[in-house]
Amino acid sequence: MTALAPARPATRRALLRLHRPALLVWTAFVLLAAGELLWVHYSAAPQERTCARHWCAYTTFADADSVMRLLGEALCYAPCAVAAWAGAALIGRELESGTARLVWTQAVTPVHWLTAKLTAAALPLLAGASALALVFDSVWSADQDVLAAHWTWDRVFVPRGPLLPALVLFGLAAGALAGLALRRALPALAVACAACVALRLYLRDLWQPLRGPLTGFWPLHLAATGTVLALTAAATVAAYAVLRRRTGVLAPGIPFEPLPAIPHVMSP
Repeated sequence: MTALAPARPATRRALLRLHRPALLVWTAFVLLAAGELLWVHYSAAPQERTCARHWCAYTTFADADSVMRLLGEALCYAPCAVAAWAGAALIGRELESGTARLVWTQAVTPVHWLTAKLTAAALPLLAGASALALVFDSVWSADQDVLAAHWTWDRVFVPRGPLLPALVLFGLAAGALAGLALRRALPALAVACAACVALRLYLRDLWQPLRGPLTGFWPLHLAATGTVLALTAAATVAAYAVLRRRTGVLAPGIPFEPLPAIPHVMSP
C-alpha cells in the first residue's frame, strides 16, 4: 500500500488532464444554466409582474415560464449525458484500447484505478449538480407567482433538490458498470444512456406510490432521492464486482495476476 501512495496524486492529475474537455463542457453547462436561472429571477420574472399590471408584449420562449420549463427538462436529462460519457470515455475506451491494462501493470491496482476515476469524476459532477439544484429551487420558490408549472411536474420535482445530484451520480455509476461489463466504448455509451433514460421516464413510478403515506414536496423528494441513491449504490457495487471478476483482484492493495494482453493495435 505504501508503494502506491505516491502514485495516487499523480493518477488524479493524469485523469484531470485526460478528461479536461469533458470537465470544461460540464463547467460551461453549469454556468450557462445557472446564468439563465438568475436571468429569470432578476429580469424575466420582474418584467412579467410589471406586464400583469400594464400591457406589454414579450417573445415566446423568452418568458420566465418557458425558460424554466426548458431548463427543467435539460436538467432532468443531464444525467443521461453523464452516463454516456462515463460509459464511453471514462471507462469503455480505456478497456477497449488496452490502456487500462497498461496502467494496471504500473503499480496501480484495478480497484485503485476505478476508484480514482469515479472519485475524480464524481466531485465536479456532484458540485455542479448541487449548485444547479440550489439555484433552481431558489428561483422557482421565489417566482412561483409567474410560473405555471406545479411542483409535482417532473421538470420541477427533479432539479429542485438533491434528487438531481443523485441522478447525476447514478449516471456515473451506470456508465462505469456498462463500460466494465461491455469493454467497448460505443456499446457502453448506448447501454448506459438507455438505462438513465429509462430511469428518467419511469422515475415518477418510483415516487408516485409514496403520495399516500407522504405529503408535500420535501418528504416525497427525499424519498425519491433515497431510492435513486440505493440504485446508485447497487450499480457501484456491481461495477466493482465485474472488475474483480475480470481481473481476479481480491481487494485494494492485494496484487493480482494480470490477464493476457488483448491483441490490439494502438494508434500513435
